[in-house]
Amino acid sequence: MVDFRQLTKIIGNIHSQTQAKAINAVNQSLTVRNWIIGLYIVEYEQNGSDRASYGSKLLSQLAENIKIKGLTGPELSRCRQFYHRYPLILGTLSQEFKLLLPESILGAPSQELKNDLIASKIIKKLSYSHIVELIKIDDTLKRNFYEIECMKGTWSVRELKRQIGSLYYERSGLSQDPSKLSLSTQSKIKPTQSTDIIKNIYAFEFLEISNMETVEESDLETALLDHLQSFITELGHGFCFEARQKKILIGDNYYFIDLVFYHRILKCHVIIELKVGTFIHGDIGQLNTYLNYYKAEVTEKDDNPPVGILLVADKDHALVEYATAGMDEHLFVQQYLIKLPSKEQLVDYINKELRRLS
Repeated sequence: MVDFRQLTKIIGNIHSQTQAKAINAVNQSLTVRNWIIGLYIVEYEQNGSDRASYGSKLLSQLAENIKIKGLTGPELSRCRQFYHRYPLILGTLSQEFKLLLPESILGAPSQELKNDLIASKIIKKLSYSHIVELIKIDDTLKRNFYEIECMKGTWSVRELKRQIGSLYYERSGLSQDPSKLSLSTQSKIKPTQSTDIIKNIYAFEFLEISNMETVEESDLETALLDHLQSFITELGHGFCFEARQKKILIGDNYYFIDLVFYHRILKCHVIIELKVGTFIHGDIGQLNTYLNYYKAEVTEKDDNPPVGILLVADKDHALVEYATAGMDEHLFVQQYLIKLPSKEQLVDYINKELRRLS
């Protein structure tokens, strides 16, 4: 007969073990799904009966028609690249996943379903977010190095990116004792938890969970944003709320815009970024990047250029900066500023909120 302490320990162990299995199942399903999607895209590009009709627009047209959360044109391109980088994953698939494969793959007499130990471990031990970073590496030996080190040290995605950026592979090649360098490097890294594997953009989209839950914010920033949305809306006519923590893809990286409004009188998007802490010049540069993205990807023909507002909530002072991303200064001053909140209004808002929350 167990006592109460043993009972709590048993329940805790059961939870940990079943949770780990559930997380691993989701991770493997997501990874395999994207690999199989990549396979089908390649097969279509090579043998599709009407492939010539789509050409370079294939992936964007495909994304528009399937309408699956997270599977944009760039993400479908990533799936295709994933398939090209890891063809031997085919031999690691379980029977239930093989049922999803085209007959041309499984039925071809020359097809050898080779199993690869590293490919098998990648499916089980790394999240798709890890794989996204690894497929960017062209050199196979270099990619294999990071695969092994990442799995050996159970690195987070952030740590993987940091080690690639620090030229760990190149430093290892120059080191007189690579194994010693590996031990030293791994000892300084905090291993990721199993629950962290599923806390990524791809997993949340795969499970159709709100993007809001994928973004970690400080309590102060969250509280300020909670009230900022209604404050902006109440300032006057014209502001229509569109999104909070709007996710956009620029190149190979995702970014999250704090607040996005559409101003129906100015006929433009108003992008608001909130920074808790000291202002740095990179903040305004980041906001300008968002504006350029909106000008290129979102703005309609009859829209005016977007405008950005940067709010800095420093503990010593509040700061407001407007960003125009190359917009004609005369147009901005004469037409936009009249309809937008003044710096004084926004500074006063930030200061009041900081006092209320302190």
